[in-house]
Amino acid sequence: MALTSPPSVVALRALGLGDFLTGVPALRGLRAAFAGHELVLAAPAALEPLVRLAGVADRVHPAAGLAPLRWPGPAPEVAVNLHGRGPESHRLLQGLAPCRLLAFGCEQAEVRGPAWTDAEHEVERWCRLVTESTGVRADPADLALPTPGIDPAVDGAVVIHPGAAFASRRWPVDRFAQVAAWAASTGCPVVITGSGSERELAQRVAADAGGRVGVLAGETTLLELAALVASAQLVICGDTGVAHLATAFRTPSVVLFGPVPPGLWGPPEKGPHVALWHGGGRGNPWGSTADPALLRISVDAVVGAATQLLSHCVSDPSGA
Repeated sequence: MALTSPPSVVALRALGLGDFLTGVPALRGLRAAFAGHELVLAAPAALEPLVRLAGVADRVHPAAGLAPLRWPGPAPEVAVNLHGRGPESHRLLQGLAPCRLLAFGCEQAEVRGPAWTDAEHEVERWCRLVTESTGVRADPADLALPTPGIDPAVDGAVVIHPGAAFASRRWPVDRFAQVAAWAASTGCPVVITGSGSERELAQRVAADAGGRVGVLAGETTLLELAALVASAQLVICGDTGVAHLATAFRTPSVVLFGPVPPGLWGPPEKGPHVALWHGGGRGNPWGSTADPALLRISVDAVVGAATQLLSHCVSDPSGA
């Protein structure tokens, strides 16, 4: 007798590291709602190791932004738009001819669904879509990932991640260097992380800090970066994917916000995290110059928050 494949659910979230991590609770809600289905995540192939670690999908279908999905085989039974409010992303999934599309309502794409709310945290937004569309609650607090089963390059480090996808979210190099120099003065091992394209930036931070810190930018795989963050004493970074890794592993973090307030993308209020923001509204997260709100964050403010978190780590290693 021929074996039949289970019906499939494809969820579109073809975005970056932070986007994937903020979508984990919604994906877990989909797992519960469609337990007998194959859950496929349409996302960048580079995220596959973390997708496996999180256990939120049976496989990754390589996807980038709104490029055609080139879906093989029969149409999915259900398509879920965790990518945007439409209409472009809605139409991309409609092109797969699913039996059912779960998405925010959009007149241009003739899609009925929950109403999009601008002033909503990214995690809560996608959990609400899943909950209201399926009747199965997706828990916004369900953000944790299991620790990767590999040894970190440096154990118990202070991880400083100065890069960001856009300059508007990038705190000045000289300020990161001052923070790195302070961190090194505490006796903690300090490492600067980043992508291969950010290696020069990381080296500048290390050099300006007096050469007392290590540079791992461009030298770690995504899973190795995750292991580094999971074992770290503290993470200091801007509004980037690394901040969400710290949330996933409950690693104490100081996160610097500029154009986007932490109420929309920040770490949970209950947790070992400090979100610094001196803004009064929303700026341009894709801007070519540092956002004024980000520049209002002083070195002293970052060092003060970091000092409190490091003291907590020393006095209570369990993080309870």
